[in-house]
Amino acid sequence: MSLATTLLAFVVVLGVVIVVHEFGHYAAARLCNVKVLRFSVGFGRPLVARRFGRDATEWALSAIPFGGYVKMLDEREAPVEPHELVRAFNRQGVWRRSFIVVAGPALNLVFAVVLYAGLYMYGLPEARPMVAEPPAGSLAAAAGFKAGDAVRSVGGTRVQTWQDVRWQLLQAMMQREALPVEVETERGAIALRQLDLATHADRELDGDVLGRLGLKLQVPRFAPVLGEVEAGGAGRAAGLRSGDRVISVDGVPVPTWVDFVRAIQASPGRKLTLLLERERETVAIDVVPEASSGGRGRIGVGPRDLERFYVRVHYGPLDALWKGAQKTWELAVFSLRMMGRMLLGDVSWKHLSGPVTIADYAGQSAQMGGVSFLTFIALISISLGVLNLLPVPLLDGGHLMYYAIEVIKGSPVSERAMEIGQRVGIALLLVMMAFAFYNDINRLVSG
Repeated sequence: MSLATTLLAFVVVLGVVIVVHEFGHYAAARLCNVKVLRFSVGFGRPLVARRFGRDATEWALSAIPFGGYVKMLDEREAPVEPHELVRAFNRQGVWRRSFIVVAGPALNLVFAVVLYAGLYMYGLPEARPMVAEPPAGSLAAAAGFKAGDAVRSVGGTRVQTWQDVRWQLLQAMMQREALPVEVETERGAIALRQLDLATHADRELDGDVLGRLGLKLQVPRFAPVLGEVEAGGAGRAAGLRSGDRVISVDGVPVPTWVDFVRAIQASPGRKLTLLLERERETVAIDVVPEASSGGRGRIGVGPRDLERFYVRVHYGPLDALWKGAQKTWELAVFSLRMMGRMLLGDVSWKHLSGPVTIADYAGQSAQMGGVSFLTFIALISISLGVLNLLPVPLLDGGHLMYYAIEVIKGSPVSERAMEIGQRVGIALLLVMMAFAFYNDINRLVSG
């Protein structure tokens, strides 16, 4: 994956979620007849600026890309002409001001719902929840899991895919509780496995969480026959075609798809000679695997007969919208729980990610295809919405906190209190940014 791809994907992700967020504030301000002076994507000096509309609102792209703002007419920032006082933000009632402030993060969450709904209508290809033989001594082995167990439900919630299983287990690990898992065995019997997560010492929630529990996805024994060959991948560029059967890689036989994948992943940037069977003829083709962000080789091909491994989950419009709302709610609540656990020390602060990690994930998801990239944008949009609703001064949630105090005491919060709050908010955000950047650097150094 090239640096240019990573940077472009990062800019697109940030640009989309920031524009959505700020447009929420802008649209709410217009609905409340508040004059908008500037709509800026980014902070600092405007690089490009144009004025449009009856209010001559300035639309700007600014130098520092990590955020944006909507500047409204406000007496606290500059003198306001008498005839425009009715359109000043500070002259609005507390409920109108609250509506304008909450509209930004709310639109981020609504945007995620719409994205997920579209993805659910399109249909998401996901792995069937089939369990491989768990390692001896693992929590899964102690619970009685066997190779070929098909997971039907986790904690009473029905699951259709391996991702569903992972999501339910992540939430259960936050609660530290025993978890019943219903499975269908290879012989067709229904059995109940009890995962005692209360005794599980590992509280890390990133990486291969299920693997550390002893739960591994059972991958069918695919023959080394090419199915999809991605456009723009190293395989397509070398001349590989769907239906090619790989006989050997650099003279080493590859009897299964897994053997072929391992040979490719172990050789990033090194020329390999593939011996293929193509339409009853033997063909030799040279290919140079690209290095992925994880340092492994990749040529952009997939196996044939994926339907044995994947299930396509899709819904009608109304069901997709409900599923999208449900998914957004679950992720938002999970994010809040994670933050709470971090503050209590139950979850490591290393889960906090900065711009480098986000850029890396954006590049990876873009390389994996449109579905993965849109899913990542939805996730970042939820994260931005939830983060901005935290009751921290400088964030939208901090302003809402001030307005709640104003409703209770019957008068606005004093300028002195708001000034102190801003200092506290800046300190908290700087601490969070420091942790995020440290985690980014640590991930780069440790790989």
